Amino acid sequence: MTTTTRSTKDTAGKPAKSIEEKKAQAEALHASISDQVEQLRNTERWAAFLDFATAFHTYSLNNLLLILAQKPEASRVAGFRKWQTLGRQVRKGETGIRIFGYSTKKITEDDDNGEAQEKRVARFPILSVFDISQTDPAEGAPDATALTEQLTGTADFGVTTALTAHLISDGWTVSYRSLPGTMNGYADAAEMSVVLDVNLSTEHRAKTLIHETAHILMDHTGDPAEYAEHRGLMETEAESVAYVVAGLVGFDTSAYSIGYIAGWADANTDMIKSAAARVLRTAHQIAAILDTENDSAADNSAEDAAE
Repeated sequence: MTTTTRSTKDTAGKPAKSIEEKKAQAEALHASISDQVEQLRNTERWAAFLDFATAFHTYSLNNLLLILAQKPEASRVAGFRKWQTLGRQVRKGETGIRIFGYSTKKITEDDDNGEAQEKRVARFPILSVFDISQTDPAEGAPDATALTEQLTGTADFGVTTALTAHLISDGWTVSYRSLPGTMNGYADAAEMSVVLDVNLSTEHRAKTLIHETAHILMDHTGDPAEYAEHRGLMETEAESVAYVVAGLVGFDTSAYSIGYIAGWADANTDMIKSAAARVLRTAHQIAAILDTENDSAADNSAEDAAE
């Protein structure tokens, strides 16, 4: 029988952090999100993004559900002409997303006394809108929507294998395929599946898997109607978790995460701060999963080597 002694060092050979140290680091990481969003909000880049965002209509819950049902990865939608005024062009051959519009029509009808009365009747014509992923910037037009930069690192810091093993043990599948537009991944509760874009860098794939795991653990995937209504908060929470966990295991996702959080939170630092308790609780939960899975893998490797 071979006995193994658990190392007090992490996979990089550094002394392992205590639970208290990890909690303090996680709290500091989350607190830094609000500061970085505030800095972003005070730049020309954020001002350009706000100018862009104000051009979009506020969609009803029914239309949000219609949009997500037809194109789950949709993030910003507008009509064909509206995109042109925003300096973008819908690509030829793209299929529109069908939603209900609203207008009124003046009609004249006789009342009970036979007298003509004018009134307005609501109409709900079917309209086509397009997601930003179905458009390209017009030549020479600046892309005011670019608040994020994809991560390009080649290390995953022990995230991908560990979280994949955990999700599979809970009955989920994890697969990779080419996803449309700017979509990096998604979690489908009905199918118990997590899908990641096969074209992501190793580092961005790890961040995205943390993000989707956070959605699952925070029960964001259970009710499509609730997700549609609170999508901004849920995306803010999941990406905040990804940023904190990544920081705990040793990589910085701020180039992508801060802009993503700022966009979904509408730079509302109060929203970000109000989510702190849930974010930190979930971040610690995922960090514990990573510790458990990676320690188990290390023990198995040590036992194999000793045999």
